Amino acid sequence: MARFIDIVDPADPRLADYVSLRDVNLRRSLEAAEGLFIAEGAKIIRRAVEAGYRPRSFLLAPRWIEGLRDLLDGVEAPVFVVSEALAEQVTGFHVHRGALASMERVTRWTEDDLMEARRLVVCEDIVDHTNVGAIIRCAAGLGWDGVLLAPRAADPLYRRAIKTSMGTVFAEPWARMTDWRRGLERLKEHGFTVAAMALSEDSVSLDAFAAELARSPRKVALLMGTEGAGLSSHWISLADVVVRIPMAHGVDSLNVAAATAVACYALNPPFR
Repeated sequence: MARFIDIVDPADPRLADYVSLRDVNLRRSLEAAEGLFIAEGAKIIRRAVEAGYRPRSFLLAPRWIEGLRDLLDGVEAPVFVVSEALAEQVTGFHVHRGALASMERVTRWTEDDLMEARRLVVCEDIVDHTNVGAIIRCAAGLGWDGVLLAPRAADPLYRRAIKTSMGTVFAEPWARMTDWRRGLERLKEHGFTVAAMALSEDSVSLDAFAAELARSPRKVALLMGTEGAGLSSHWISLADVVVRIPMAHGVDSLNVAAATAVACYALNPPFR
């Protein structure tokens, strides 16, 4: 059963896991060093615990305790009860959802695990946490089997990524690619057709590629590029096919998360 501890000092060292949640560089180093991530909001906390992540502690305003009572009664982690003003002092922003939890970070899936997938989204150096979270949510919701991240892509367990994904980062398989340069060759060795989403002169329309897959079903790895420059020339050169989403009114492309949603819907037969 959880232990409830009232805290009134924002400098209390027991709150160290929750310090400066908006400082991305600080959080990146702290969370990696301590092996933790932060879940924000009662729904996200519940989904993390139900997915098997172990809580280190909770930071709750009093009004959220009863709604999480059943979950708290089943864990041993301390519950730090604080005012919303104190929570804002510690975290650096108004915690409008009133509930945070520090969770133990564990590796759930590996690159090897994802090689068994049939539909895989592959993110090259997508650095915006909200985009990574949205892409994982799209992949999960549209029936894709997993998301493979290049080494420099954003952390799916960073607070903003978790929130944007609505907790699907806890259930949808995702892993880091171990070798960016050879990563696509490895996908091909495991039977994937590598499809790069890019604006190239030799690209085919998404509809045409979807029709080809319908005639000849196969494993697909869909490559999505960075928010600014898109996919690297190295990855485009190694792709089996370059695919584009036809656009209108002089717009050349969509946000990477929106483009992922469109492509995942079009290329996954059960949703057509």
